[in-house]
Amino acid sequence: MIERGPRRGRRPKDHRLVLDGVFWIARTGSPWRDLHDHFGKWSSVYREFRFWTLSGVWDVLLAALNESGEGQPSVQMTDSTIVDAVRRTLTCFRLDGSHPG
Repeated sequence: MIERGPRRGRRPKDHRLVLDGVFWIARTGSPWRDLHDHFGKWSSVYREFRFWTLSGVWDVLLAALNESGEGQPSVQMTDSTIVDAVRRTLTCFRLDGSHPG
């Protein structure tokens, strides 16, 4: 059970958009401030993500997905450091595959 603290501010109208925004940030490795307006204000999406993280929502969600058997074994989490490392590696090679150095 997730405990609730005192409510402050307005809750998001569409949690799905917040979730899509969080996934977009995770997939692209972009800074929060670059989040497209389609997902809502970046600060609101970040605040909700932070609340979900601190309150354990991600742990509950992943445990439920794991217990349901619906999760794909091939699904793995990546973080922005992995995305950045791959991006930097790819920019070290020319289009023909040769190394510039």
